[in-house]
Amino acid sequence: MQKTRIYLIRHGQVAGYEEKRYNGHADVSLTPEGEAQFGLLQLRLKKKAIRAVYSSDLSRCLYGARLLAASHDLEVQGDAQLRELNIGNWEGKTWAELQELYPQEWQARLDDIVNYRVPQGESLSDLADRVRPVIARIAAAHRGEEVVVVAHGGTNRVILLDAIGAPLSCLFAIEQNYGCLNIIDYYADGNAVVQLLNG
Repeated sequence: MQKTRIYLIRHGQVAGYEEKRYNGHADVSLTPEGEAQFGLLQLRLKKKAIRAVYSSDLSRCLYGARLLAASHDLEVQGDAQLRELNIGNWEGKTWAELQELYPQEWQARLDDIVNYRVPQGESLSDLADRVRPVIARIAAAHRGEEVVVVAHGGTNRVILLDAIGAPLSCLFAIEQNYGCLNIIDYYADGNAVVQLLNG
């Protein structure tokens, strides 16, 4: 049975990484380490038969996607639907700041990670509704091929949870380090197999 292999990548290390924070849709830049992580991924995927490269349209993803695409004489297909969770009024703030400023809201989100929506932002369920059709479309368009998708920690976790049939409430049971590689095989019957996680 023909499969679509997706090399699912999280962008490299970003400015401000020293403190846990929610960047959301903010267009933060990569650190030199973040750029180097994409360089290592370029070497790792150089000999793969990549047929397309898709990416979030935020620069921390596009930088690496362009690097990976160049190795295969491809153009990046940027897609705003692959962006990170829109964290609304919490964007750019560190976890420590949020716990101090909004202790009740912080706890409410922890209590219902799937449905809680930060003011002016999205819930995890909203993110899943946005990302799922994109991945389904990519998988269907590239049967028998290998493609790259460069996205974000939250976005990738949703994709991976769906692939293993786990609920969104398990979001924090999966780690996504900066510059990590995941490999998922999607089959025409709707099944998926995760071959590599947070590699």
